[in-house]
Parts: sequence; C-alpha cells; structure tokens
Amino acid sequence: MSNTAPPSAGAASSTTSSNNTNNNIATAAPTFTPQPQSTATPTATTAGATAAGSSTASSSTSSSNQNLNQIVTDYLLKKGYKRTEEIFRQEVKDIDENGKPRSHNESTTPDKLLPAGKYLHAFKHFERWVDNGIDLYKFELSKFLWPVFIYSYLRLVGQGSYAHAQELLEKIRDRFEKTHPDELKGLATMTLSQHIRESPFAKAYLENQYVIPISKSLTGTLFHFLERDLDRCGAVVLDIIHQHCRVDSVDRGPIEPFSFEAIYRRARNQELDEFDVQEGIPGFSNRSGLANRNVLDNVAALKLGPLPMDPELRSDVVAELEEEDKLHPPREGLPTLVEEFNIMQPIKKEAVDSPQRTDIPYPPSRARDVVIEMQKVRENRDRFRIEGRTGGVGPGLSVCIFTFHNHLGSISCIDFSKDQELVAVGTTESYIRVWTVDGKPLKSCGPATEAVNNRKLIGHSGPVYAVAFSDAIANMDRNIYEGSSQPETGAQLLLSCSADGQVRLWSLDVWACLCIYKGHDGPVTCLSWGPHGHYFATGGWDKTVRIWSQDHASAQRLLVGHDTMISALAWHPNGSYVFSVSDETDKSIRMWSIVNGNCVRIFNGHAEYVSALECAPNGKILASADIGGNIFLWDIEKATRIKRCRGHGRGGIWSLNFSVESTVLISGGQDNTVRVWDVEMPAEGSRLTNQQDGDNTAAVTGAQVDGKQPGQTLQPAGGAVSGTGRRKGKEVMVTPDQISAFPTKKTPVIKVQCTRMNLVVAGGCYHPETQEAPR
Repeated sequence: MSNTAPPSAGAASSTTSSNNTNNNIATAAPTFTPQPQSTATPTATTAGATAAGSSTASSSTSSSNQNLNQIVTDYLLKKGYKRTEEIFRQEVKDIDENGKPRSHNESTTPDKLLPAGKYLHAFKHFERWVDNGIDLYKFELSKFLWPVFIYSYLRLVGQGSYAHAQELLEKIRDRFEKTHPDELKGLATMTLSQHIRESPFAKAYLENQYVIPISKSLTGTLFHFLERDLDRCGAVVLDIIHQHCRVDSVDRGPIEPFSFEAIYRRARNQELDEFDVQEGIPGFSNRSGLANRNVLDNVAALKLGPLPMDPELRSDVVAELEEEDKLHPPREGLPTLVEEFNIMQPIKKEAVDSPQRTDIPYPPSRARDVVIEMQKVRENRDRFRIEGRTGGVGPGLSVCIFTFHNHLGSISCIDFSKDQELVAVGTTESYIRVWTVDGKPLKSCGPATEAVNNRKLIGHSGPVYAVAFSDAIANMDRNIYEGSSQPETGAQLLLSCSADGQVRLWSLDVWACLCIYKGHDGPVTCLSWGPHGHYFATGGWDKTVRIWSQDHASAQRLLVGHDTMISALAWHPNGSYVFSVSDETDKSIRMWSIVNGNCVRIFNGHAEYVSALECAPNGKILASADIGGNIFLWDIEKATRIKRCRGHGRGGIWSLNFSVESTVLISGGQDNTVRVWDVEMPAEGSRLTNQQDGDNTAAVTGAQVDGKQPGQTLQPAGGAVSGTGRRKGKEVMVTPDQISAFPTKKTPVIKVQCTRMNLVVAGGCYHPETQEAPR
C-alpha cells in the first residue's frame, strides 16, 4: 500500500484564485470535514500546490483537498442535481489523496497491483460462483470470501481509493453483518492510509497470513476456476491469496456446517477439529466455522403464505366456475363456487408473506389443472367443517380403515391416492402392488388385457421403503371442454424408492416404469411429492435430501446437513420449503429453502427416533412424532415447540395428517390405534387411564384387500376416548387434547390420510401374532 511521508512544516495550503479552487474541486476525493483556512503566503501557496502530489505532502493537506469535493457533493444534493452529483462522484473515484489522477498502470508492488474498480467486480463474480456451486462444497469455499473482502478493502483505502472502498463496503457488508459485525465497524472508520498504519486491527491482518483450512478435494476445484476466470476475478483473488493467505490442504471430507456434531460444538463454543483452530488471524475470532452461529438463531425471514395462482390459470378457473354456478346454483346458505374460490385464493396487492411464482419455475398449466382446481373449490365448500377449538370432546370424525391380510409381514409402506380410488403398497420383496379401493377393474391404456382390480409393478432390486401417488381428485360430472376428450383427473403417476438406491416413476396408464432417478449413495428411505406436483423430495441413507423435477434425471437441489440417515420428509403447503428429520444420534428437524438450498430453521426436542412429519395446510404448524409415542407441535416461524401430545403406546407413530382447517391432527401408530387430537387446545397436564383387557370403545373392523375382495370399514367412535390398551391394568399417559381414539384388534396403522372433505382414511396390516399394543 502506498505510504505518505510525515507532514512537512513548509507544506501548507492557502487561499487561491477561483481557477485553482475549481481545479481542486475536480480532482479530490469526497467525504471529509470542512478544511481550515491556511495562513500561508501566496508564494507558499504556489510551492504547496506544486508539492501536493509529491511524497512529502501532509495528510492534513490531503484531507483539505478531499474535503472540497464533499462540499460540492452536499451542494449538488441540496439543490437536487442528483444526476450531476452521480457523474461528479464517478469522475473523482480515481483521484488520489493529493487531488491528482491516479495512474492505472500500477506497479507490481502489493500496494498498487490492480485497478481500484476491479475489486468489487471480482468479489461479486467469485461470490456468485461459490453460492451457485454444489451445496456440499459451499461452506468450505465460502471461507475465502471474508479474506478476499477485507484485503480488498484495506488495499483500496491504502492506495487512496476511498470512494471505491466505501462502495465495496456498502454493497458487501450485508453478507458479513451477522458474522463479523465488530470488524465491519472498524473498517468503516478507516478512511486514509494513515488510519491503516495506525490501526492494530489492520496491522494484524497485513502483518500475518490469514489461514484457510480446506479439503484437498476442493483445492484443485478452486484454483482451476480462478485460472479459468482470470480476467473476471481470478487475478484479484489469486493475488490476495498469494500475498496475504495461507491455504492449508487437509486430508478430510468437506465440512458440513449444519451437521449435528457441528451445531452441538458451536453451541458450546467448541471447535470442530484441530485444523479449524488455526483458521483466521491470530488473536482475532474470524474463523468462518464459528461464524455460522446465525444458523442457530432461527431468525431468517420466511414466506409462509400461499403460493399465488398463475394469472392465466386463475382467469380460466374463474370463467369456468361462473359457468358452473349458472348451471348448478348453490343450495341456500352456501356460497357460490366463485365466492368460495376468492376466499381460497384471495388477490393480494402486496403479498409480503407469500413467495413469488418466479422463485421456483413450474410448467405451464393444462386443461387438467383447470378441472382439478374447480373440483378443489367444490370439495372445500362442501366439506365437513371443523370450526374452532373442540375442547377435546369432538368432532365425531369418521375413519375408514383398510386392513391387509395374508401379507406374511412383507408390506413396508402404504399410500392412498388423493381421490381415494387407488391404494398402493411397497414390499420387502422389492415389488409394488396397486389396488382399486372399490374393487372395480383398473384403467389401462396399454394392450387389451384381462380386467383386474390390482397390478404388480416390478423393477426394484431391494425392499421398497416408500410409495407416493401424484395429485388426483374426483372428476366432474360433465366435460367443460366440448369437442375434445374430458381431462383425466385421477392419479397418473406413482413414485417409489428402495434399498437399491433408486427412485422410480411409474405410469398408472401403461403400468410401466417411465424413469429411474439415481443420485443417492445407498438406500433411499423416504420420498414425498411437492404440493403443486412436478417436484418431489427424497431422503436417504447418505444423510442428504434431494429435490427432483419430473423432467430432469439429476437432482435440482442437494440439501446437506443431517448427521445420520433421513427418516421422514414433509413439504410446506406453498412448495417453497421442505422439512426433513434424521434418525439415531441427530433427531433434529431441519427446514430447507427450495429457492436457495439454505437451512432456515432447526427444531430440536425429540429424544427418540422421529418416525413421521407433517405440515399443516395453513403453513404455520409442523407436527412430528417419534417411536416413544410423543407428538410435538411446532411454531414454524419461531422454531419453538407449542406442545406435546401423548396417548399412543410405544412402538412408533408411523403417519400424521391434518384436517383442512389445521385444527385437528390425526395419527396412526404401532399400538393399533388411530387417534384424533385438538391442535388448538393447550396440552396442560395429563391424565392416567387404566386400560382393561377387552376395552373397545371404538369398534373398527377390517375387510380383506388381497386382490380378490377389497377392504372397507367405517364405524366411527361414539364418543371421546382417553386411551386404549391390551394389557390388563396397564396405565397410559394421555394428554387432555386427545379427542378420540379408534382402536383396531391386531392391525398396526401404517398410513392415515385426511381427505379434502375432512374424512379420514387409514391403512394397516393385520398381525395375528400381536397380542397387545407394544409399550
């Protein structure tokens, strides 16, 4: 950095002619206090002006010359000449401290290596490369951003380009505001090269090398990029690394900042490992590993409102609903379909709490989407309504449970289509079987075959861990598109994942595999369709969550941070966030932004294996359940636990689902029960229920679903039930917010689903060897 000689006694400035004043105004840097009037003689003035650009110029003279520009800048702003003021600032950017143009043919010394304007552009380009890179490497590569920024700033101030330095600080400081607030405050006070020489903070950075530990696998990737983009950012970043940094290549895998181990250690001010202790400058807490505590604050801004509907789709739906209202006017007391639609999809002038449709690309709408949206409005209007707090005594929900017999313990997962027409199971024998719920023959677009009510899908080479139908709804009773075929609204696709590491997409029209998605390293344990289709999420044994789209064979997002295998997934209703939970030692729930891949919330509290996740339709509440029989309700915005619901026995709660209003939660578990919970009622205290053998307050029978006779039961409980059990005299802890319990005889419940009409569908496998509910 350029050095300025100590002030000379004979170097002073004085009053000059108007021409000299104007010249000073045009060639000095802004933002300084008013200059004092000099008392030097006119002869000394000439000498002082001549010596202004020499190495003997004083810092006070430099400040005086720079201050004139600030006076002019303030005057232009006061008079409203904003464009003139902007041009003026651009012209004086490359003026040195002594009011003379700075040459861009810099020497090869570290103080004057590159043009001042290149530092900001270089940092921005390097930052984009880091942020848009693979999520697994993003954390370690971002360690270079802070030293590149701070040394760029010190260089600019040291060579007198304070305007460039101030612009760099203003445009970059938001990135480091939470991690380096004290350092940023110190940088803001450095406006002269003399300040840098006098600051212990700046001297520590300039006299020591900034240590950056990085995995060996990333070193080649980093320097290959810098050499490739030498003109755009490589020259600046490489020079800073060469002059001021020490890159230590360590023999380890990429660091994961949101892993259980990392969060646990940072919360206790412990280091990640011995390599990270040396990171940064000695005596200053600048290590980026510790700088990520903002993740633990859970304060990132969220957009939990509904996703606005595509304007073109909205206009088509409204037009068809108006026609439907004319043909079929609503019954007295019911709103029209258009009125119901406007309540469901209000037009907001400023949807601050909602994501933008441009944040995540979706395919254009089709005729099928118009019919589906119309039917959703109809079902929402005609549904069985659950209003307000139930007080733990109602409502009398109906539950229809399908029991699978003769499975020999091979069924590992179950899913129902959203129109309740189909049910699919995955097996440990690597195949999938799909039935019609009502026993009618399955539809098929393939060659004419025998009409059957079930089909077998073969392709996986390991146990199938999860299956999921695409969106579906009951079709309309008329074709709104005259002259063309009626759009099909049933489930057309089925997703499955397996221990073989594959995710398969099956067509339910031709009953064949359409695509195989590969990417996970090891078994894929769970999957879930996004609320708007097209995208789906998977979690696996490799501790990662991946976001896929139907039309791409590779994952669109790789979400890294869990310390152990992913055990459950859930989407936020607006499709902008996904929740994941890890098993065993981790047990933390993480909320990920689909837009940028960042972890925006962490929920900690479970002490046992977390087996189920579900987000409420209102987008504000998250429910999680574990094998200990606990259900936790979380406030998503605050990342705090609302309450714990207890009533299930031990063994696992395998499925959760909310009512349409988000006021009731339904759960199904290994203790052979379906339970209904009041979400809004505080869980204050608990009650002991003495369960006697044969206690059967809610009789729900099972019918066979084995490919010959479809199963169907619906006999709801007659009143509130505090708990169920099989062992005589066994006491069970039940919280007062349990509304009712629906016990089966010997059928652990694997899947529960609340329909858009607020009816509950459940499925399980009959286990004759089960004598009592596990504890």
